[in-house]
Amino acid sequence: MGSHARETIGFQDLAVPLLGSLYNHAQWLVRDPVEAEDLVQETLTKALRAFGSFEPGTNFKAWIYRILRNTFLTSRTAIANARTVYLEDHPDVLEVAEPGLTPEAEVIKLNDLAALRTALEQLAPHLREVILLCDLEELKYREIAAVLDVPIGTVMSRLARARQNLRQILTSNSGDSL
Repeated sequence: MGSHARETIGFQDLAVPLLGSLYNHAQWLVRDPVEAEDLVQETLTKALRAFGSFEPGTNFKAWIYRILRNTFLTSRTAIANARTVYLEDHPDVLEVAEPGLTPEAEVIKLNDLAALRTALEQLAPHLREVILLCDLEELKYREIAAVLDVPIGTVMSRLARARQNLRQILTSNSGDSL
């Protein structure tokens, strides 16, 4: 029992700081807050059971993200559940009322966030996932390759394509509003 308690404490120390980002990523995958909570719970359960196989000194974040992704892929029908996500439904995602921002600057920021979220929604799921893991979760290419179970070259090409597509979407959408 003593060694299990040590493993649990070690697991908690590593997992608790990642709960918010795991939930956010799950939210992108499943598009439903309740299902995202279930996915994170299932991921944590699997990760805790497998924690003995985690190699200390390696990247826990990449390890648990791989479990999250595999759990999603094995328990959900498809990664491409397309559904519009309205920012108004997720006020916790918006960091509003920053000190020093004028009301005009706040509106511009909200419009930029909405435009970015809309553009991300338009990306193919495999491109959206790689850009979120890289730019939002700040995983290294090698870690993303491990999470997605693809070669590092595939990560690099998907990331380049995702960024290019994102730029095109943002440029074309901004042209629409002019």
